[in-house]
Amino acid sequence: MSAALQLPMVWGAGDSQQEWQEDGRKWEQKPASRPEVKPPAKAPAEEPVVSLAFYRKHTESMLRRYLYASMQVGRAPSILGDPIGRGWVSSRPVRTFEDAVIFVLDVETCLNQLSLLDRQMLCRIVLQEYTQAEAATMLGMSVRTISYKFPQAVDRLTGKLLKTGLLVLPH
Repeated sequence: MSAALQLPMVWGAGDSQQEWQEDGRKWEQKPASRPEVKPPAKAPAEEPVVSLAFYRKHTESMLRRYLYASMQVGRAPSILGDPIGRGWVSSRPVRTFEDAVIFVLDVETCLNQLSLLDRQMLCRIVLQEYTQAEAATMLGMSVRTISYKFPQAVDRLTGKLLKTGLLVLPH
């Protein structure tokens, strides 16, 4: 005998609806009727919903380029409280010094439009490369809260970068 719970079979079928009469004495048979299906009205063409979740990795790599460029320019990123970053990864060369300065200032403008909590999460997780659990401990939050709020913070930053033209969506 198996340990699985076995339930008795229940058979039932019907294609007509029964309705109780108001006096409560007997059931009345009613033939089953199918509701008429009307074709949907043609709606105006809507633009597709653009999800920013697809661009999270692009935003994170742009933040890493921001860290690297700000170190090349000779100033610590304003998002970091201290001048030491744990690490960076970038394969994009900066063409001129002026390009690097403009890029750093533009990204800082976008970052300053975010809330303090968003900036702290982005700093700890993306720039300083802490895990979400370590960042949760540092920020005094639960790991679940960080795992919920961090993607939203990246999406908010992605929206800011899209508005300024630093991040461009492919057509």
